Amino acid sequence: MKEKILDLVRFLKDQQVQYGDVRVNEITQESIVTENMKVQTLSTSTTYGYGIRVFLDGSMGFAASQDFSKMEQTAMQAIAIAKASRLVQKAPIDLGEKPVAVTHYQTPVKEDPFSISKKEKIDLLFSAEQAMREAAPQIFRTHGALGFRKEHKIFADTDGSYITQTLTESGGGIDAVAVMKGEMQTRSYPNSARGNYATAGFEFIRSLNLLGHAPRVAQEAVALLTAEECPSGYFDLVIDPTQLTLQIHESVGHPVELDRILGHEAGYAGTSFVQPEMLGNFRYGSPQVTIVADATCPQGLGTFGYDDDGIPAQRIPIITKGIIENVLTSRDTASVVNLLPNGTARADGWGRMPIVRMTNISLMPGDFELEDLIAGVEYGFYLDVNKSWSIDDRRVNFQFATEIAYEIKDGKRTGKIFKNPIYTGITPEFWNSCDGVANEKYWQLYGTPNCGKGEPGQVAHVGHGSAPARFRNVKVGVADVQ
Repeated sequence: MKEKILDLVRFLKDQQVQYGDVRVNEITQESIVTENMKVQTLSTSTTYGYGIRVFLDGSMGFAASQDFSKMEQTAMQAIAIAKASRLVQKAPIDLGEKPVAVTHYQTPVKEDPFSISKKEKIDLLFSAEQAMREAAPQIFRTHGALGFRKEHKIFADTDGSYITQTLTESGGGIDAVAVMKGEMQTRSYPNSARGNYATAGFEFIRSLNLLGHAPRVAQEAVALLTAEECPSGYFDLVIDPTQLTLQIHESVGHPVELDRILGHEAGYAGTSFVQPEMLGNFRYGSPQVTIVADATCPQGLGTFGYDDDGIPAQRIPIITKGIIENVLTSRDTASVVNLLPNGTARADGWGRMPIVRMTNISLMPGDFELEDLIAGVEYGFYLDVNKSWSIDDRRVNFQFATEIAYEIKDGKRTGKIFKNPIYTGITPEFWNSCDGVANEKYWQLYGTPNCGKGEPGQVAHVGHGSAPARFRNVKVGVADVQ
């Protein structure tokens, strides 16, 4: 295969392209889903193909195929598309310089998840389900999911790079649904949306201890049925990483994608309120807020060796003590605003071209003990696990719901819970209301394997880390409050 790829690179050079690259992807995925002690999904799939991207006189063309006997024909199709694109070119694309790399990267794995039998995986989910049902026999539905992914990637380009990568992902979770008199409540672990995912082997699944958390999940789902509705008003909130990670994703990660900022990405999920002139001077959050994009973070779902531009993985400061410093860029977007590509261009497979994607976008830990954050709240709530979300097409106005709210009164958690908590806000105002982040020992990393973007749509696997953080005077509830 290597010689075939290098022959293709030489062929692209012979065609006098400005730049060309080829990506070969072999992706194997396994999904296991159980519900009410029955297997609902048991699937393994593999896809194998290649994509060729060329730039010609500042215009791009892309073509892909699974027929490896026709790589030159596919290359000519990409070139023809680049020539056609040149006819409507508004401004030529300047790719700038990048380092040449000939190397290999591999996810550190202790237990290959594909070496673990399906029976062992199913038994794990059934055991967790059984534990939930025994802890709360009135539970209406129990559910478990495990997912695994292995990708072998080859990247080669006309600059001289030849990069191979093997990326392995593992994840899963459980949830319980309680129903009474037409009302439904759910509790999930370790997070909603099928749990938590990481670049790791089956050892990550073992570390989740699904069985140990199962009884609490079920008992809290039942308890929420008779809990009071969360009050409406303006309250101080301490938000758990299970919710903060999605808050970061939607109100920081997506707004700092440069293709959104430039208007290249608009149809799928909008653009961004962030503008290039904000960099270095706009106060996005309080001095407590420092957020980085780190594609080198161990076990992060957005961790890799090189992106699909052939740029090495990097740790990039996005917001430093509240001031926005950087945005996420690719080779084809960075030069538009005189920035450098920072290793955040990825495609979700061989049949799609790379676009700007999040890596691991994380809120850095602060100096607080968690109990000190809670002690500073006269009356408010500790919010845990995302339930739903909504945000406008410029990433400014948002509404989030969580599965549960724990009451905080006179600086202590009382043990009382509320159901259906919702909070709303405006992105910069919300992040400026943060006056404390817990320290490193509370910091947790969560993986999101279903970030959608682009037309045709692509699904990225990204990560987010945070510790619990405190936010002052946040609007809680959907009704108008005085």
